[in-house]
Amino acid sequence: MDEMPNMYTEIGAVLAELGRQPRFARDFFVKYQDRILFGKDIWEPTEYYTFFRVLETQDEYFDYYRKRHAFWKMYGMGLPDDVLKKVYHKNALKIFPGIDSKAFPN
Repeated sequence: MDEMPNMYTEIGAVLAELGRQPRFARDFFVKYQDRILFGKDIWEPTEYYTFFRVLETQDEYFDYYRKRHAFWKMYGMGLPDDVLKKVYHKNALKIFPGIDSKAFPN
């Protein structure tokens, strides 16, 4: 991402890897906080809890929500609120001008 300053990324389908190495992942999110989007490849409300747990808490040694991959325990990254807001919605508002910003908290 250092070589491509206009590139954005999202976190769909990589939660297990983020939760497997939370310190490195946290440093990455803080460094590139203006270019990471919350992404998910399936709309399944029961799975969001684990995403929020990995991103928001410092919980340790918990199971991934699926049995077919991530055969390791996961850990929370404990991201700061300002980084979470960017990942959850502020970065999307920057690159998708048609999104109504009133739908999100400040």
